[in-house]
Amino acid sequence: MDNYEHALPIAQLIAKKSITDADVLHLRREVYRNGIVNREEARDVFALDHLVTDKPESWREFFVEAIADYLVEQEAPRGYISEANAEWLIEAVSKDGIVDHRTELELLIKAMERADSVPAHLAAFALNQVALAVVEGKGIIARNRTLTPGVIGEDEVELLRRILYASGGHGSVAITREEAEVLFEINDRTSEAENHLSWTELFTKAVACSLMAASGYAAPSREEALRREEWLGDTSVNLGGFFSRMFSGSLSAHMDAVRAETGSEAYYGSRNAEQAQQRASSEKIDAGEAAWLADRIGRDGALHDNEKALLAFLKKESPQIHPALQTLLDKVA
Repeated sequence: MDNYEHALPIAQLIAKKSITDADVLHLRREVYRNGIVNREEARDVFALDHLVTDKPESWREFFVEAIADYLVEQEAPRGYISEANAEWLIEAVSKDGIVDHRTELELLIKAMERADSVPAHLAAFALNQVALAVVEGKGIIARNRTLTPGVIGEDEVELLRRILYASGGHGSVAITREEAEVLFEINDRTSEAENHLSWTELFTKAVACSLMAASGYAAPSREEALRREEWLGDTSVNLGGFFSRMFSGSLSAHMDAVRAETGSEAYYGSRNAEQAQQRASSEKIDAGEAAWLADRIGRDGALHDNEKALLAFLKKESPQIHPALQTLLDKVA
């Protein structure tokens, strides 16, 4: 993304190979002169981050703020990271699928935290950075943390939790299939390690959520959201609180959080009865979900302890599980 002609101040800073606090202040004034961050300005800011190593601490705050503003606030409807911008962000922050710079990892997560809707593949990409660090020792996460190779520590669990919170945004609480796949991959690759106990809890709840949880409504498409943009500012919706309750409690508290008031009725007050029916339906494990789970659990030819915990949880909490899972369910207490 650096092979183009930069604006003069940017080119001068690249040639100087250093940025001072005064330079950051000047750039902030220039970038925000008209109140928005456009694509060319975002590319210039990224170029500086890539090409200049001598930067003050104030640079990191400006970099993250400016690029997140571009990603989340530039295109209508505000608050959405589009598929195109997600692809642009992944290409910009990574090389061969790996994020190697602290500021760019922070940008990735901060942008997701600020957005109301995040493409599933962007959330999976962020989760995969933790997987690469734990399993292969690659990326900035591995370099910035004291990791035991192949072991998931408490810090890694908390980072995974933060990414899951962020990707939930304000538009969808269910864990996506893409996210669940990454969590399964991490579990497969670390199943014999002495992982932190919180990993079992997070893995079980997150995958159960992908199978059983209902947000009360489907995340709107960009086109649909454009027709309902006035609803995006409704602060009565508290899906962050939903995630907090679901991930902070015991395993038995999971479905209490799922069934609790999420605030989504502020959007669909006239559809409460329909939502209740959808929630009851979603808590069932249907044929498609059962087929995916049976294939995913058996993919490496073993039934791991965390997978047993997941099956036991589903067996206890789901009102109806498709018979395709019965063989696996018989293997757990």
